[in-house]
Amino acid sequence: MVGTRRRTSARVGVARANFVRRYSEDLGARSPLNDPVFVRWAARYTRYAASPGTVLEQGRIWFDTDLRAVLPAIHVPTLLLRRSGFAGVSAEEMEYLRTKIPGARVEATEGVDEQPFLGDPTDVVGPVVRFADAIRSEEAQFDRVLATVLFTDIVDSTRKAAELGDRGWADLVHRHHATVRAMLARYRGTEVDTAGDGFFATFDGPARGVKCAQAIVEAVEPLGLQIRAGLHTGEVETVGDKVGGLAVVIGARIAALAGPSELLTSHTVKDLTAGSGLTFEDAGEHELKGVPDRWHLYRVVT
Repeated sequence: MVGTRRRTSARVGVARANFVRRYSEDLGARSPLNDPVFVRWAARYTRYAASPGTVLEQGRIWFDTDLRAVLPAIHVPTLLLRRSGFAGVSAEEMEYLRTKIPGARVEATEGVDEQPFLGDPTDVVGPVVRFADAIRSEEAQFDRVLATVLFTDIVDSTRKAAELGDRGWADLVHRHHATVRAMLARYRGTEVDTAGDGFFATFDGPARGVKCAQAIVEAVEPLGLQIRAGLHTGEVETVGDKVGGLAVVIGARIAALAGPSELLTSHTVKDLTAGSGLTFEDAGEHELKGVPDRWHLYRVVT
């Protein structure tokens, strides 16, 4: 009786192993089938993972569902991987999928297993990592926009603060800030940051940025204040509400070189505002701290 049970168990084990081999081959698994430990484990796994009815239902889902009509609706970056030694999916089939999924890419990897976690996974991980890195790099470029940056700063703020005292200076700064924000709203500028008594704002047009800076210079004079201002137009990086990049650094460096009630701009701003009615005069070449090359600056006069 014991021997009969053992022979029956052995036959069942062989049957399960054969099933696993056929099933695994259907799924595109080749390499692990040479490992008897894997085969025994997979046999137990398939036996306990689902009931016969569930397996039949999964089969119907896998083989009776046609998703070709929805492929064009995939709008996310897509990478199609195919093992070069796997005969279950041909290069022509992968090319068909590529043409149906907008912007999809196809890449062949080494190996005979369709499943990415079988065989040597490094052959699959490499292309996936490169694809993800390329997407991240590309999306970072999407966050770069062309903008005009404006920096303003109160001239002799330390001396003013010492003359007025803490309370008087705080009140004056509050009135200054309200005035600057009113001008930014008028010229459709976007306040990015306020550091002490200075403002950092952006505009989607250089002429409005220059005219806003001129308006700020005039508007703060009744407060007994003078400001210096600098503008530059270039690509900036946006991360949430923050704006950064080399263009921002250049704008700040230009503002630092301006004198009382003076508005300096880069050559880019001057060129882009041609025909706007603004008048500039040459302010010479300057080195901008931390910025390569020498920069030709211009003073706004009207």
